[in-house]
Amino acid sequence: MNVLHLEVITPLGRVFVGDVKSVTLPGADGEFGVLPNHASLVSLLIAGVIDVVKLDETVESIAVDSGYVEIAANKMIVLVDSAVDIMGENDGEIAKALDAAKRLLREAHDSHVLLSAVEAKIDASAKKLV
Repeated sequence: MNVLHLEVITPLGRVFVGDVKSVTLPGADGEFGVLPNHASLVSLLIAGVIDVVKLDETVESIAVDSGYVEIAANKMIVLVDSAVDIMGENDGEIAKALDAAKRLLREAHDSHVLLSAVEAKIDASAKKLV
């Protein structure tokens, strides 16, 4: 089975490391998806949500600030200013992660329309977890 190795890294350390089936990213020119065997690419990222489809078909969402992604040889490295993984073991942890993700995106954006769309996506991701 073809897999894609993903690393999401901030100046404070790694937020996600693992093999995945696919990734959807908030590119500067619009949202785009990456599957195994994707062509080599370097792209700017804007603040938004990265959706990761893991090998067990579960979806993990990570709110990120701006940065960039490099894709080469079934390996993706995402370098961003800050990131919040919207996962938790219980409802309290998920709620805290959601608040942190929304705060991160509010600080990164000045477009209220785009911010509302991203917050809606975060809320939809959280409903899948509960």
